[in-house]
Amino acid sequence: MDDYDPRIVGLYDGDNPGGADHAFYRALADERSASSILDLGCGTGILTVTFSRPGRTVVGVDPSPSMLAYARRRPGAETVSWQLGDSRHIPTTGFDLAVMTGNAAQHVPESDWSRTLSDLRAALTEGGTLAFESRNPAARAWEGWSSPERTTRETAHGTLVEWMDAEETAPGVVKLTAHNLFVEQEETVVETELIHFREAGTITASLEAAGFEVEAVYGDWHRHPFTGDEPIMVFVARAS
Repeated sequence: MDDYDPRIVGLYDGDNPGGADHAFYRALADERSASSILDLGCGTGILTVTFSRPGRTVVGVDPSPSMLAYARRRPGAETVSWQLGDSRHIPTTGFDLAVMTGNAAQHVPESDWSRTLSDLRAALTEGGTLAFESRNPAARAWEGWSSPERTTRETAHGTLVEWMDAEETAPGVVKLTAHNLFVEQEETVVETELIHFREAGTITASLEAAGFEVEAVYGDWHRHPFTGDEPIMVFVARAS
């Protein structure tokens, strides 16, 4: 997939509204008195703009031109500096807090994972915080993602029929294929992406190798410790 269809990007916020996850990251920013925040994989910027406040610098980086174009048009966009690219294109350093939210960390392929963490470490101040979430592979969430039955809804672009396929193509690598039929245009948009599931120990080891000390691994957004059974893992690490 080269990029997301702008019509589908326009539906993203409604399909993925902010909730306890966004509240967690905003609270962490306030607790750490972060004066500069990096949102890597910021997508449509739905969370990014809510970090903004007087005296705080916020930067959003994303590799999708259509996602970033949407982010730049949203209310509050003028309070954020937007950058197209991945961790190699982080425009400055000295951040107090860096986050990767939603599926951002799991979109990073194995070949780029160590480099991404090293780039984030270089972008943070000494003692700065990195926080992100990742799904627990033991929960095998992808087994519930396939939806061969088609669903229909009305959108700004007319009737949309959707269905999805999810397949584990290698251990910890899931190929997600979303089918989107725009009825009036008689056009089907197929978007395929790979989601990478990493175990908690693997993530911890890679963080330490990149120069981070893991402070906590939570099993939910209310900061209960991860025990190995929860569907998500929320990592908070400090640049050491």
